[in-house]
Amino acid sequence: MPSTPHRALRALLALCTAAGLASVAAPSAQASNGSGPTAVVAMGDSYISGEAGRWLGNSLTNSGSRNGTDRAWTGSGYAPSRVYGSTAGGCHRSDTSEVLSAGPIASSLINLACSGATTENVIRASQGGQAYKGEAPQADRLAAVAASHDVELIALSVGGNDLGFADIITSCATDYIVWYSYCHDDQQAEVDAKIDGVMADVSRSVDEIRAVMTAAGYGSSDYRIVLQSYPSPIPRAADNRYAESGWARTNTGGCPFWNADSDWARDSLVPQLANRLKGVAAAKGVQFMDLRDALQGREVCAKASRQVTATAPASGTTSEWARWIDSQSTQGLVQESMHPNAYGQQALGRCLALIHARPTGNHSCRNTAGSGPAGMYLTAG
Repeated sequence: MPSTPHRALRALLALCTAAGLASVAAPSAQASNGSGPTAVVAMGDSYISGEAGRWLGNSLTNSGSRNGTDRAWTGSGYAPSRVYGSTAGGCHRSDTSEVLSAGPIASSLINLACSGATTENVIRASQGGQAYKGEAPQADRLAAVAASHDVELIALSVGGNDLGFADIITSCATDYIVWYSYCHDDQQAEVDAKIDGVMADVSRSVDEIRAVMTAAGYGSSDYRIVLQSYPSPIPRAADNRYAESGWARTNTGGCPFWNADSDWARDSLVPQLANRLKGVAAAKGVQFMDLRDALQGREVCAKASRQVTATAPASGTTSEWARWIDSQSTQGLVQESMHPNAYGQQALGRCLALIHARPTGNHSCRNTAGSGPAGMYLTAG
């Protein structure tokens, strides 16, 4: 990538400004952006940070390795840090996160995302952004990366927590388990009331990323931003292998949702959010990656997938690609629920690698039935 004139000096000034230094003397020699190591950066929330990367499918066995699904098993206990490193119990940046699963698409694959993050945790502190889980806002951290690397692509997943994804899931599961009532009617009203403001904040997050990159000396053609949507972790009612009545969906499948609520989530909520995010991408002139169908047939309780057992080992071709709801908290942390697991993250990493090779246009990423994460493919639009 060609270097913008004086990029090196501007990058240094941007870094020092972020650190709160009033002035610095220009060094006699400073590597330009183009000569630094290339980098792809992930920013945003749990769907890109790597939440639930601990798990290779879902198993009802609560002891030992849980039939090989629990990557935190040490042989004598559980160490989530084997998967999440120092972010275990916090940001949950797993070793199979989307950007790390993308393969050798750049010299450095950098994950700044954090589980639970909202748009205010992306925006720079000087612009009202907020630190989160002991870390500075992600745009401020991006400034340091932009100064020391040749950033080629920034993948952004944000807005779900602003919209209240966790609360929606909790409400729908509670309505199934406790109240025997639907959630989609009142939750749709909540979404409609919030979504315009959420999209405005997502737009601002894109602006913040651009401001950081400009301050670091990057021209608009020196890097790309890819805004991505969210995959559905639960299937349509017709694709659920458990009957709506009884306790199988709760105690066996880990997908405690009524048919009507499942269909609403899969065919209304997820598409509504994807379409609005696509609109933000168009307005801001960034690429869009639509993930609404990425887990089709691989969702929790999907007929086309199965749980892991002693006789049906974990497999990227047959196991579920999303983490179930462990309502009894017998395995890991509840915050991992309803996120792409290690297989799902490997699949999303393949999507990122594919769009990295497509410098223009919007793309949807889908899986190939009967294939593992390597079978992901893009379609235009």
